[in-house]
Amino acid sequence: MWSEPLPRYRGLRHGSARAGAEQADRGGRTVTRLRGGAALAVAMVITGSALAGCEGLAPPADGVGPSGSGAPAAGDGRAANPLDNPDGTKPGMAAITSGADKERARALIDKVATKGRGPRTGYEREKFGYAWMDSAPRDVPFSHNGCDTRNDLLKRDGEELRFRSGSDCVVTSLTLHDPYTGKSIEWTKSHAIKVQIDHVMPLSYDWQMGASRWTKDKRESIANDPLNLVPVDGPTNGSKGDSGPASWLPPNKQIRCAYVVRFAQVSLKYALPVTAADKEMMLKQCGG
Repeated sequence: MWSEPLPRYRGLRHGSARAGAEQADRGGRTVTRLRGGAALAVAMVITGSALAGCEGLAPPADGVGPSGSGAPAAGDGRAANPLDNPDGTKPGMAAITSGADKERARALIDKVATKGRGPRTGYEREKFGYAWMDSAPRDVPFSHNGCDTRNDLLKRDGEELRFRSGSDCVVTSLTLHDPYTGKSIEWTKSHAIKVQIDHVMPLSYDWQMGASRWTKDKRESIANDPLNLVPVDGPTNGSKGDSGPASWLPPNKQIRCAYVVRFAQVSLKYALPVTAADKEMMLKQCGG
């Protein structure tokens, strides 16, 4: 959501070679892997070229390549425990499994205030700023870095990133290890809706719990704060709507304690209460 499709990327993905017969598009020519002595000869030529240095290799046809700026990429794909990621700048959302961590999680959730859910009257997405703005208040991580929030989050959590030609911001393809479903997603921008950015504490929920009385800057902060944002499977995110934890939890049961910890972290950072039913469910997910 909030993404416009681009033409499908056709370049080679880094590290995608496979043993056996295969073909690769190199500079507009199709190279077929050979067998026996012919394969050995070809391999020697390719090895010699590789040893000469990557700088001499031609870029993929669309010129995409890795980025060196903006939000940090997930790199090795190891998701961070939300208890050790209080600002949301580290990649992913790791499961909370140990008894000690679950105790820490319950202590955090215990601090969350409760109140009844207010009316949705007057809520509009635009009241939290235009979608994925880079101009959120400067105390929001990744803001004013020259890259929009959505792409910052794709870079934070994605692996095997590819970028639009001439850009170190616009991600055109990636692999996402989705915490909500536990599956890996091969994503391209031409099918952008396959991965959506979830507001862990939904903006409509925020509005009903007190954000309707906030300043414009504070609403823009929570809408673009990486602590409140996770790239996930699109259809799964669509099923959530503006539900709190009492009404919706990720299908992946192993991640539920981590999910409600992130919900609590956002609640505490922005002094937003949750409903009593939501808090009860949050504690239950972490053994309470």
